Amino acid sequence: MRVARAVTLTPEQRQNLEAIARARSLPARLVERSRIVLMATAGKKDREISAALAITPKKAARWRARFLKKGLPGLAKDAPRAGRPQSITADQVSAIVRKTTQEKPANGTHWSTRLMAAAAGVSEASVRRIWHAHGLKSHLVETFMCCPGWPDRRGS
Repeated sequence: MRVARAVTLTPEQRQNLEAIARARSLPARLVERSRIVLMATAGKKDREISAALAITPKKAARWRARFLKKGLPGLAKDAPRAGRPQSITADQVSAIVRKTTQEKPANGTHWSTRLMAAAAGVSEASVRRIWHAHGLKSHLVETFMCCPGWPDRRGS
């Protein structure tokens, strides 16, 4: 049978954890994690902690181990998760950015998200996200382009 590791606290750590456990304006998950650690320092087992706080024993064991490994900062943040794998490669992103900034579509003055999506072989939403991430607005140009024969509208 596996026995949970004992948790010992410095007076400063105990004071901080007790303040967090009593707090009403802090996130509930931080308060719960502090209570788990405080109960673990009292010598309670993960099953006892889980019954008292209405959580799973696995959760109690996780936060006990995280505190032993990382201390108080370990309770503040969740562990990073992998997330969904990217379906658009960095080469595709750079090609979309290059095409947006350096080329014009065959039958228009600027790229729309639909035209670019068709040209690049990705979804319109992907093009929109890429443009937003790079601060691109294909319909805006830095200078006003006058038509031949029209007076210059830049004030000269």
